[in-house]
Amino acid sequence: MSSRKREFATLAGGCFWCLEAVYDELKGIEKAENGYTGGQVSNPSYEQVCAGDTGHAEVVQITYDPDIVSYRELIEIFFPIHDPTTLNRQGNDVGTQYRSAISYHTAEQKATAEEVIAELEEKGVWGDPIVTEVTELAVFYPAEDYHRDYFQRNTAQQYCSVVIAPKVAKFRSLYLEKLKK
Repeated sequence: MSSRKREFATLAGGCFWCLEAVYDELKGIEKAENGYTGGQVSNPSYEQVCAGDTGHAEVVQITYDPDIVSYRELIEIFFPIHDPTTLNRQGNDVGTQYRSAISYHTAEQKATAEEVIAELEEKGVWGDPIVTEVTELAVFYPAEDYHRDYFQRNTAQQYCSVVIAPKVAKFRSLYLEKLKK
């Protein structure tokens, strides 16, 4: 990476494995870490979050170099790789843990996220309103180790080949020039 400066972005767009798989391939990303935020239980487990009773969302927290990729670019990439118009749902994944959300770290990030959402709404990119939450990040809890690099380690698994692989392929086709390799 080109500088010592690092910034963070925290995004929820359904299953965190999908977001991690995409952002891991983007230039300027040091780390995309799966985890949980937005709930009332400290250090929740995957099982607790999946039960839908903790209020957490599955998120990916991205550590990035702003000299290589901007926060705005991260947000612009976020929207086409999930459906921001379905409340508490992404495909067959249903529940508040699968909501579309941007957990901002700074007031500037909040303003950028709201600006991108307004631009997308004005353009009518989706037929339905965007329901993505924009809230201040309270606490990020890293997910269990077995969630790290899930897609890379499990590409033959059915969920990975049916759900994650098409999102990664879409990302690659839209942002080929931004890939690490």
